[in-house]
Amino acid sequence: MTEEQKVQEESVKEQAEAPEAAEQQVEDAAEQETTAEESGDALIQAQEEVAGLKDQMLRMQAEMQNIRRRADLDVEKAHKFGLEKFANEMLAVVDNLERGLAAAPEEEATKAIRDGMTMTLEGMISSLAKFKVEVVNPVNDTFNPEFHQAMTMIESPAAPANTVIDVMQKGYTLNGRLLRPAMVVVSKGAPAAE
Repeated sequence: MTEEQKVQEESVKEQAEAPEAAEQQVEDAAEQETTAEESGDALIQAQEEVAGLKDQMLRMQAEMQNIRRRADLDVEKAHKFGLEKFANEMLAVVDNLERGLAAAPEEEATKAIRDGMTMTLEGMISSLAKFKVEVVNPVNDTFNPEFHQAMTMIESPAAPANTVIDVMQKGYTLNGRLLRPAMVVVSKGAPAAE
């Protein structure tokens, strides 16, 4: 083969390969487009996943704050009202001392016993007061069903209706929370005129 023929053959081969090369370039460009679209979809999907994880993290942080707050409130209530059962038991002692003083005659022979019981009762009440146990003694106050338990109602011209006129048993609160309601007699008011 002559050189001319070789050059012609090469140009024919190049012309035959040119459409194949153009097709290859088109395919490569299409692949790059597909890859760009896939990476864009992957980016959007990754951003959505990040947003979801951020939301989940914020919810977990809020839940932890709520748990911490509830635990703090539980501890606070335990400190405030941990003495509730003990205080209830001490109220029975206070009641017995008050009944003993009421029953003991005021005579010279029982003066020492009465003085001892009075000092014991005052000491007990002051000790309870140190721990925020307060007396509910509502004589002449308006009846309050949250702190008083009406034992009976009587007509009384001296007191307006719905007023406590006598206390049968004192009530007590611990840090503002009712330990025992005061047992009271409530006035109905003046009798109806006929």
